Amino acid sequence: MKILVINCGSSSLKYQLIDMDGEKVLCKGLCERIGIDGSCITHKANGGEWSETVPFPTHTEAFAKVVEMMTTGEGAVVKDKSEIDAIGHRVVQGAEFFVKSEVVTDAIINKIEEIAPLAPVHNMAHVQGLRSAKAVFGAETPNVVVFDTTFHQTMPKKAFIYGVPYEMYEKYSIRRYGAHGTSHRYVSMAAAKYLNRDDLKMVTCHLGNGSSITAVENGKCIDTSMGLTPLAGVLMGTRCGDIDPSVVTYMEQKLGIHGQDMADYLNKKSGLLGVSGVSSDKRDIEAAIEAGNERAKLASDMLNYQIKKYIGAYSAAMGGLDCVVFTGGIGENDQHLRAEVCANMEYLGIKVDLEKNKQRGADIIDISAEDSRVKVLVVCTNEELMIARDTKALVCGE
Repeated sequence: MKILVINCGSSSLKYQLIDMDGEKVLCKGLCERIGIDGSCITHKANGGEWSETVPFPTHTEAFAKVVEMMTTGEGAVVKDKSEIDAIGHRVVQGAEFFVKSEVVTDAIINKIEEIAPLAPVHNMAHVQGLRSAKAVFGAETPNVVVFDTTFHQTMPKKAFIYGVPYEMYEKYSIRRYGAHGTSHRYVSMAAAKYLNRDDLKMVTCHLGNGSSITAVENGKCIDTSMGLTPLAGVLMGTRCGDIDPSVVTYMEQKLGIHGQDMADYLNKKSGLLGVSGVSSDKRDIEAAIEAGNERAKLASDMLNYQIKKYIGAYSAAMGGLDCVVFTGGIGENDQHLRAEVCANMEYLGIKVDLEKNKQRGADIIDISAEDSRVKVLVVCTNEELMIARDTKALVCGE
């Protein structure tokens, strides 16, 4: 069974074609600048890579080009689009309407569009992708939607309700939803399988340009750091993370900006970039630290400190801790961050072997010291495979 996994952004389309017989990636690629001058596609397959500048007025033309790249030329991996059995789509926000992955219907697309105000940039892009997929592949090819938020639907009310008048939740669905749920689900399952235990109290740290921390008990999310939107939680590449709401109104007065302009300020100009003044990329931050940049060091210290606080808080929430998982672009590759986060955590049972911490390349690496009571793992996330597995299960009725 061959499944095409799609992640649509407002001007992008990321894809992977996975053969579920062995769960092998046949090809993958990215369409960029959709609806913008200079749109292009990069396609990787059969050990090669091809890039082409081609106009993509909408996601429909991008989908058509993906089909062309997969079926013709040196990058071909199937003879015809009919060989693709199903399409799995990542959707960021499912609110409380979707507690599991679903086979797509027109009603589901309409509901994803209806709740778009909770994730306006993301959900509308997903809707475009869903409609474009139907236009290019036809009604005979089943589509499945996998939501970032569904893994977090097991949180108790005490974890997801905000301390504002309850009618805000009842009328406007204002609550904590979280994000990166597909990644947290994948790595928590992988860690449980690796440790051969289902009864784990685990903190999973998905760290990248966007970062979130999740408390997972017995395979279920009980709390997570992101909130109504992906702005909350720890310091991120360009997002501020948790701040006093009064900071926002105070800055509005001082800067004379409001509404979407302030939202952009907090989402796109803050975080590592805003504190360091250097970059949103953690690698650039580390290079600046080596060069003696104090603000870059401050940004790095803030991130490490905040992750450490969340691990401690979630350990308290679960009444113990068996495992910490690092994943995502930063979590999987930044040994210095992992070492700093886990430093002086022996009281909680966390102790890292600094030599093991230098290892890279394996899907799962145990970096725990021999006498660490808590397992510390680096797990390579695979959201695309998780989406493909859900798609296969729904289409095949498993």
